[in-house]
Amino acid sequence: MSEVTGGRARLSRVRAAVTVPAVTTRVLVLGGTAEARELAAALVGRPDTVVVSSLAGRVANPRLPVGEVRVGGFGGVDGLIRWLVAHQVDALIDATHPYAERIRSSAVRAADATGLPHLRLERPGWTSGPGDRWHRVPHLAAAADLIPRLGGRAFVTTGRQGLDAFLPLRDIWLLVRVVDEPQTPLPGNVSVIRDRGPYQVAAETALMAAHRIDVLVTKDSGGSYTRAKLTAARDLGLPVVMVDRPAAVAVPAKVSEVGAALAWLESALPQQ
Repeated sequence: MSEVTGGRARLSRVRAAVTVPAVTTRVLVLGGTAEARELAAALVGRPDTVVVSSLAGRVANPRLPVGEVRVGGFGGVDGLIRWLVAHQVDALIDATHPYAERIRSSAVRAADATGLPHLRLERPGWTSGPGDRWHRVPHLAAAADLIPRLGGRAFVTTGRQGLDAFLPLRDIWLLVRVVDEPQTPLPGNVSVIRDRGPYQVAAETALMAAHRIDVLVTKDSGGSYTRAKLTAARDLGLPVVMVDRPAAVAVPAKVSEVGAALAWLESALPQQ
């Protein structure tokens, strides 16, 4: 029996054996983003909806959404399928970070295996405007290769987990901003600050000026929480190395706003 056929069969058997109130809709939100928290807040107050937000657990002290929360991985596609079946989930909404490639792929495969309605909620990426000096690159290694051609003091805001790509740059001074302390021993040319957004333009401008930054390195995360650094870089006349998002995974439905996700949920499920 294939993974898809087996998953659907298991889901049908469990649903047949368990009596669930007809008015109850069970939604799993794969979260960790501001949009996921906003979505959970909109759903948790509904008397006919049970929502569980799932966080990867990569941040020691994450911002928690309202409502029920689970933290940690599922154990791959098979683990996610088992969880969806065991918890009688009616819809799966993937609102993870644009760079969370593994869980995005797992969500697609698990939704297909169980026959669940599946939505991708992803905020749009950033676009450059007049005065911006952006250099788009496909991945972190390309960003590290480009830095020496743009400056000698870089502000790196791409996250703790990809930091190893920049450590060979021993002749470049790096100011690295992360939420949690890096686990990798760092050379003397790397200075770490721990902080998390939202950020303000004035503070970002002052930070870059104080550290004499001459190039900003970031991912195309989108949203307003961390956009201030881009405005500050433009105001200071600094080049920006922008790491593009990974290739999109094909999904049956995709929206960029929470309101549209709520509308999708209403249309995707049978009317009670």
